[in-house]
Amino acid sequence: MASIAPEPRSNGEACCVRRPTGAKETKHYAELLKALADETRLSIIGLLAAAPGELCVCDIEAHVKHLSQPTISHHLKQLREAGLVTSERRGTWVYYALDMGAVGRLREFVALLGG
Repeated sequence: MASIAPEPRSNGEACCVRRPTGAKETKHYAELLKALADETRLSIIGLLAAAPGELCVCDIEAHVKHLSQPTISHHLKQLREAGLVTSERRGTWVYYALDMGAVGRLREFVALLGG
């Protein structure tokens, strides 16, 4: 988690503005946002968020019809490496779900912005 330090005012008192203390503390936010900075990956995240549980990769491929299977696999790998989705191989198929820990980290980031 990012440590937050109050920004000092000119009179030396702490201001209510919260700021991450450095790049090291904000790296995991940057990784999440970088993975989300793609229309296809956002679409996949939306699909997984709306699903009642895990989705088979075949269902995801059916949702993203305009892309080839290798391209979809690349996007899923990016999401998995960023910690946004979980995956489990069952025989030939892989099942994906939204990682709720990532949702919590995104909420923390929004809170840093004052939301």
